[in-house]
Amino acid sequence: MVLASRPNWTGTIRLALTLCGLPYTTCTSGILRPGFSCSVPDSVRTCENLTPFSASYCSLYTTSARTMPSSKAPHVKSRGPLYPGSSIKRFPVPDDKVDWSQKWAEYDPVNYTDPAVLKKPVWADPDIGSSFSPKFNTVDGAVDRTSFEGSYRVENGKPLNPLGRTGLTGRGLLGRWGPNHAADPIVTRWKVDGSGAKIHHSVSKLPILQFVSIKRKDCGEWAIPGGMVDPGEQVSSTLQREFSEEALNSLSVAKAEKVEIHKRVTKLFQSPGFQVFKGYVDDPRNTDSAWMETVAVNFHDEEGNSVSELPLQAGDDAGQVQWVDIDSSFTLYANHSHFLQLVAKERNAHW
Repeated sequence: MVLASRPNWTGTIRLALTLCGLPYTTCTSGILRPGFSCSVPDSVRTCENLTPFSASYCSLYTTSARTMPSSKAPHVKSRGPLYPGSSIKRFPVPDDKVDWSQKWAEYDPVNYTDPAVLKKPVWADPDIGSSFSPKFNTVDGAVDRTSFEGSYRVENGKPLNPLGRTGLTGRGLLGRWGPNHAADPIVTRWKVDGSGAKIHHSVSKLPILQFVSIKRKDCGEWAIPGGMVDPGEQVSSTLQREFSEEALNSLSVAKAEKVEIHKRVTKLFQSPGFQVFKGYVDDPRNTDSAWMETVAVNFHDEEGNSVSELPLQAGDDAGQVQWVDIDSSFTLYANHSHFLQLVAKERNAHW
């Protein structure tokens, strides 16, 4: 995205904020402010967010024209009747009872944590008790337990989902109590014909974007490749690692091919990225006590000569992987379709 010209002093202030490691926002008025401080209604907020992504190889800045939905909108997929990967049925929660502020004496959520989580793998917390008492709303050792949605409530030693009731307590399939942080790299290119010219949609007349999509092994749904942020890991590193592992099978290819993958992916991920979304995800794995949050960033191969030339190979959690046309009719996992809609809008492409 091309940013409009700013007064000369804007660059000076931006540099100062950058050197201090502080995120900043350029609002439509042209004034630099920390974080997401644009003064607009909570229901819909639009501004250009510039947030530094630190990594060992670069400092990457992303621009965003993010439209944030009202926090009052009830989550839907987080209240699906059957919990994924199990025969566990959630306690039914109607829209008017989702918010914790609504008193509901009859609420009796099912307590469920998947057996794989109870086996205490390295990526999961132990059960909360006398020997384990996590520090919520802060960075707890190497684990970030802060939420993009702000401070969340803790009752009886356990966190409460900031978007409300889900009909199920415990951790389900999620490893961490509270927020489980993920990163979703949205890698795109233009759909072109044999001569390299962009193909435009017959109805919208806008150019068609394609993105790398994986078919998840756990549920069979198509999704953006992504994964969990490891303790102490920078989000930028997670974005590159997950794309390489899930879409290019970098863990299993020959050494020479792995070097080429690393070279091309690093080049693309060092280019200016568009921060599409940062916040709570309406994920079917969410519970009252554990939920998904993510940072989704779009990296665009404008010339089609970067990762576009690499053969896609499904790896890690992916069953299949392929380039897919971005279109409103294509159904995706969780709220990934919303992410793609924002990407299409940002790049003036068909949706």
